[in-house]
Amino acid sequence: PTRQAGQGGCSRLPARRRAGRARQGAQFWCYSAGGPLSCRSNPYQTNLLRDGVRRYLQLPADQTVLILHAKVAQKSYGNEKRFFCPPPCVYLSGPGWKLKQEQIKARDLGEAGFRVCGYMGLDSMGSNLMETQKLSFEEQPDAKGFSCAKALYISDADKRKHFRLVLKLFFSNGQEIGTFHSKLIKVISKPSQKKQSLKNTDLCISSGSKVSLFNRLRSQTVSTRYLSVEGGAFIASARQWAAFTLHLADECCARSEFPPREGYIHYGSVVQLVCTATGITLPPLIIRKVTKQYALLDVDEPISQLHKCAFQFQGSDRMYLCLSTEKVIQFQASPCPKEANRELLNDGSCWTIIGTETVEYTFSESLACVCEPVSPVPLITALQLTGGGDVAMLEVQGEYFHAHLKVWFGDVEAETMYRSPKSLVCVVPDVSAFGSDWRWLRYPITVPLLLIRDDGLIYSSSFTFTYTPEQSFIPGQQVLSDVPQDSDKLLDSIHQEFTRTNFHLFMQS
Repeated sequence: PTRQAGQGGCSRLPARRRAGRARQGAQFWCYSAGGPLSCRSNPYQTNLLRDGVRRYLQLPADQTVLILHAKVAQKSYGNEKRFFCPPPCVYLSGPGWKLKQEQIKARDLGEAGFRVCGYMGLDSMGSNLMETQKLSFEEQPDAKGFSCAKALYISDADKRKHFRLVLKLFFSNGQEIGTFHSKLIKVISKPSQKKQSLKNTDLCISSGSKVSLFNRLRSQTVSTRYLSVEGGAFIASARQWAAFTLHLADECCARSEFPPREGYIHYGSVVQLVCTATGITLPPLIIRKVTKQYALLDVDEPISQLHKCAFQFQGSDRMYLCLSTEKVIQFQASPCPKEANRELLNDGSCWTIIGTETVEYTFSESLACVCEPVSPVPLITALQLTGGGDVAMLEVQGEYFHAHLKVWFGDVEAETMYRSPKSLVCVVPDVSAFGSDWRWLRYPITVPLLLIRDDGLIYSSSFTFTYTPEQSFIPGQQVLSDVPQDSDKLLDSIHQEFTRTNFHLFMQS
């Protein structure tokens, strides 16, 4: 038998197993009408945990660890120490930290026992804390904890081409929170002075990627200022930096529309900088290459990591993005009488651009008093669906998986099999597990995807699944999304036409 497919460019799908790769916003086809899934061996424990998950879904008490760092790092040679710029930053957020504080206070450990401290270093340094930098977290106006590692560097004795940062967090009473890793960082000797080729995409900056901008007056490290956002305004901060999404614009469109497009960023392109944390945006800018404090107007080569550049406001008379102490202003460049393709800038208008990465770890201890470290915190990166007929199997792909994890669709536990640190496989629950008879399903049902450790520790994710009733079962007959109450005959005919449930199952991030 076959199943009718209403969307996706495929008119008929076989009922036997069929694989499809998950993408953001992509659709899965899922045919599921099996009986109840096998759960934990202890029904009381299963029901207790499910009740706890329901309470968590109603009022999540998450704890989030956010690590921001640059994509590349310059190697230090000899006795010099080229500190990573911008410095790696750590943010602690979420209501779960407050809940943990109350638990520690209840054990008469006082406020001092709750304070979070940490150490950050390179992944080759092992467990010797003397070789790492200590982090002290301070509370910000938005209630987030913040700290940064300003004195990290990689020496020429380290021959690796890539490395990761390792963050170890503790409570001040000595209880370990966990160990968290950054994404891979590429080691470079110095910024490339050659014209970049798109064959070497490691150093090129693409549209839609995240970047940081910093400025050093007279090339002095102590004068470094980072473009940031504070109180709804752009500032030049000596302490904190912001990651900006760099969009490549379609120059033929009006300035108010500014549709982004794909590709690598070249000098002379019209771009827009959007703060990833606040969404605040600068006006359209033309990015220019900078050489010896001159903006070059006729260069169109790809932009590389740690290049000096300037940002000219589109449609302006030589006005550039500039810093003045901690303020961000506009500066009017001077024309060069002898060279029409150059404009003279001041120090504050010359920025260094570098790609950045963000990795976020989220967990919740609301269901249990967890004594073990929360790490490794699993990260989900992709999904892949396989199967049809009675069983649909979903492969969850990512990092830091282990055998003590179960996949949950909302408050329904899925039968889960551990495959590797990068893969879990689970059986997709039937929609009836959510309390809905599929024959009467009229509206989409969306459930969050969770990973739960054996001791009740919850790892939330940005992925959700939606069961959607098929709208085009019978050729030539329209089925409205809001089916009237007296539509039993129509639904019975649908049931006779198809012996299995036909749902669209798709992932969103």
